Amino acid sequence: MNKLRKNIAGLEGYTPGEQPVGEGYIKLNTNENPYPPSPAVIEAIAKEAESLRLYPDPLATALREKAGEVLGLPSGSIIAGNGSDELLTIILRCFVEPGEKVVTPHPTYTLYETLVSIQDGELVRVPLGDDFSVPEEIVVAGAKVTFIANPNSPSGTVTPNDAIRGIAEKAGGILVVDEAYVDFCGEGALRLLEEFDNLIVTRSMSKSFSLAGLRLGFAFSTPAIIEAMLKVKDSYNVSRLAIAGGLAAFEDIEWMRANVRRVVSTRERLSLSLSAMGFRVFPSGANFVLAGTGRWDAGAIFRELKDQKILVRYYDTERLRSCLRISVGTDEEIDALLREIRSIIKTKDSKQ
Repeated sequence: MNKLRKNIAGLEGYTPGEQPVGEGYIKLNTNENPYPPSPAVIEAIAKEAESLRLYPDPLATALREKAGEVLGLPSGSIIAGNGSDELLTIILRCFVEPGEKVVTPHPTYTLYETLVSIQDGELVRVPLGDDFSVPEEIVVAGAKVTFIANPNSPSGTVTPNDAIRGIAEKAGGILVVDEAYVDFCGEGALRLLEEFDNLIVTRSMSKSFSLAGLRLGFAFSTPAIIEAMLKVKDSYNVSRLAIAGGLAAFEDIEWMRANVRRVVSTRERLSLSLSAMGFRVFPSGANFVLAGTGRWDAGAIFRELKDQKILVRYYDTERLRSCLRISVGTDEEIDALLREIRSIIKTKDSKQ
């Protein structure tokens, strides 16, 4: 039960026992896309509802083929999952025995540590640089799996492909590049799969495709690794609705790209506005920004924003205690956020 609770606690933006967000809140704390998915997705899901009495294809064959067609990979190099989180779980179940080393940068996506604990692996944390760059020390002797989120969460920073290549060359075990936010930066490691047989790339349709509630993700690797992962996955891990919605989303991929352009434009405006106020904003390739609050107390700003029904993410940890992570919302939501932050820091400065 304790491991189950820890697993839930590792989920992005979720606090056990937390009540649903009420009406009137601006929700900028869980990196959801502020724009809806393609209307074709809604239509496809509605149509598929007529077939809910039937089990889905256990291999999600049509969806894997469509993903391969869009991304330029053979379907034998792809596995579909119930969100990319399930695929991360499958990777550890496949390749890590109790007591074996799993390496993660720190700070990064907290679910990695939770999954290592569930698998009884030995967690090795490697601190990121002051600018959240991945250091050479990420390559650890004897590691069975090494995780790199790219772009990283919560920092949003991007590790260039040349650096990923250098890590893959030196890593003795499996290197997992988690690209949940990659569509917001345009750089990805899929083309490196031709060079390395120890590389797994995971992607999600939750963020750029606006399908967080549908739970759909993919892992890409060598056919041998994919075959091993297929042996571990649950029989019917991707629902008929998710398969139908995913197919429709890939068919109308320009809708996703248009939403991504809107999010990136707002992200840049948010970053510039916060910087002008005196925040330290780290370069982001994701749909959120990490802003260091400098002389102002980040926790206090977080609480005052919440009082005004604006939710952002605050991490009460050593590396992040002076930062806020802010998801990119609509322009109207970001305008409201910026107004409240200006008011908060103006009041705080006047009292000093």
